[in-house]
Amino acid sequence: MSNKFQVYKQLDLSAINKEVLKRWGDDDTFHKSISTREGHPTFVFYEGPPSANGMPGIHHVMARAIKDTFCRYKTMKGFRVHRKAGWDTHGLPVELSVEKSLGITKDDIGKKISIEEYNAACRTEVMKYTREWEELTRQMGYWVNMDDPYITYDSRYMETVWWLLKKLFEKDLLYKGYSIQPYSPAAGTGLSSHELNQPGCYRDVKDTTAIAQFKAIRNEKSEFLFENVETDLYFLAWTTTPWTLPSNTALCVGPKITYVKVRSFNPYTGLPVTLILAKNLLSAHFDPKSEELPLEDYAQGDKKIPYRVLGEYTGTELQGVNYEQLINWVKPIGDAFRVITGDFVTTEDGTGIVHIAPTFGADDDRVAKQNGIAPLIVNDLEGKRQPLVDRNGRFFLVENMDPRFVADQVNLKTYSEFAGRYVKNEYDDTLTEEDATVDVDISVMLKKENKAFNH
Repeated sequence: MSNKFQVYKQLDLSAINKEVLKRWGDDDTFHKSISTREGHPTFVFYEGPPSANGMPGIHHVMARAIKDTFCRYKTMKGFRVHRKAGWDTHGLPVELSVEKSLGITKDDIGKKISIEEYNAACRTEVMKYTREWEELTRQMGYWVNMDDPYITYDSRYMETVWWLLKKLFEKDLLYKGYSIQPYSPAAGTGLSSHELNQPGCYRDVKDTTAIAQFKAIRNEKSEFLFENVETDLYFLAWTTTPWTLPSNTALCVGPKITYVKVRSFNPYTGLPVTLILAKNLLSAHFDPKSEELPLEDYAQGDKKIPYRVLGEYTGTELQGVNYEQLINWVKPIGDAFRVITGDFVTTEDGTGIVHIAPTFGADDDRVAKQNGIAPLIVNDLEGKRQPLVDRNGRFFLVENMDPRFVADQVNLKTYSEFAGRYVKNEYDDTLTEEDATVDVDISVMLKKENKAFNH
């Protein structure tokens, strides 16, 4: 007796699919599932709208199949299920596509082409593939009302959204706050996660990295760290974005990570220093063979730098220790320059200590808020809070700051040299890759001031 199931060779899924779709179409089954349920409990489904300026893909089929399952379940349970389709017509990719096809830039709108003409071109572009979407919807048997979709560019839709926001405000359910969002200086707008995944959005670049030395402040909180320490004590933090260091307001350690206190020398200045970094990354910055070398025999320029491990601490033990501001261009308003803990810190690379600039990173912003750490911000001429780097990608011009803020918070002696400089050469038409970058200049400045470390 065979223990195998016989294959039903006459099964033709494609033919069955066509047969079912034809029957649903001939009988108007979808609409009858609604019209025959008058008086029944209702279940209303608004589809999270796709964008019709691009062709549908297999991932849309998967997502829609899941959505359809819930609506069919409610129908089978006796509900009158209204399913409304929609089109997402907002977004930077639409505008960029139209600008490319018309051979213009955003600066040409209102000059070479009227705003009305530009908007009309965008409205045409966003509905480019509606027929393909409607055909996919029919072929996959996805039940949704495509005859009367909501469209996000429609004035009624936008007015409805504002009306809802008004109601939330009236119920005291809205609050004013700040979050970190990707921003494009070239486009002059924030970027969504969808826009960040557009072809060509990412490319490999060479970054200038730096290991900064943050000088610990000796007080009651940190006294335990200064046991057997005869030099200045520093926390080491590695970064691939030196231009964010002027906005640093905290250092983050892993609560369960083990850190070591190391006596050694700064290879740039030759000065004796005591450093704190993750134990698992010690060998990445110090040659294990150099631990046996006499400290007193070191001379600046020696390739092998001696070191000694003086102690070990957990990240939790380091929490609360204060340090001096690394680059004193602008004084933050609020609590800052303190070691905090975060669950995102790893020992995969760097030093196991993360430099936190709350205005330039989602994790930075989140962990800073959780620990009451103030961001480093400036006040513009209108009194609005702004990050140290403006929306054009350059350090805020002094003349664009509130004069009272400048007088109270800005160190013009140290900041003036960098004010107005672009953080990336790509943002400045007058610069090339061959020109000195802000990252390099900040790194050199830190080396001269005994605030940078190298391994």
